[in-house]
Amino acid sequence: MVSLPTLGLLALAAFGAGLVDAIAGGGGLVTVPSLLAAGLPVPVALATNKGQAAFGAVSSFASFWSRGGIDRSRAPLGFVCGFLGSLAGARVLLMIRPEPLRPLIIVLLLLAAGIVAWPRKPTHGQPHAWAMKALVPIACLLGFYDGFFGPGVGSMLIVAFVLVFGDTLTRASGNAKVVNLASNLAALALFTYRGTVEWGIALPMALANASGAFVGARLAVKRGDRFVRIVVLAVVAALVTKLVLDLVRPPG
Repeated sequence: MVSLPTLGLLALAAFGAGLVDAIAGGGGLVTVPSLLAAGLPVPVALATNKGQAAFGAVSSFASFWSRGGIDRSRAPLGFVCGFLGSLAGARVLLMIRPEPLRPLIIVLLLLAAGIVAWPRKPTHGQPHAWAMKALVPIACLLGFYDGFFGPGVGSMLIVAFVLVFGDTLTRASGNAKVVNLASNLAALALFTYRGTVEWGIALPMALANASGAFVGARLAVKRGDRFVRIVVLAVVAALVTKLVLDLVRPPG
């Protein structure tokens, strides 16, 4: 267990992470380094991070859902595929290390930033049949990635929904929460089963994360696409910077 002041700082970090995560993803960029800095071993830090993030995912999902920010016809399939994909990814993580993925993820995030920075005209009405079929591989693959590694998955989901379904950025952010919620719950179930979640730390952080997610989801809906675009680009820039630093930083 950590000291009370440290727990307070972790809760503050979780609030900020929940706020950003609800809009653009990338909350783990704040919470995982904070948990590691508090002295938790890497496996416990990652598991505890999922323990607190799952509550924020529920909060942001509920906020978007109640305000009509989620396409309800897509939600059930996206949830199931995201859940199964994340379970598979978390299992693979136990067998191989994710570090070799970093260069590929940097490229994908830069492409995502380019797409987000270039405004697109949203489509209206029901998506084409091929788009609905594309939801299965999108949710499965990005759910798998979130269970296996995770950085930038929220931004990638937003871009995928903008490109395939013609969503606005705000709408895509809401729809991304369905898959993100499923992937968080799946990974949390596996970590809980293995007993690696430090709940004495995760629960106070979860309360703060859910509060931040509540605020962030409402900001996204209220402020619209321009605001979401700015936050997504800022998150992607921070993620790319961290991944590059992790690549070039000498071991130890």
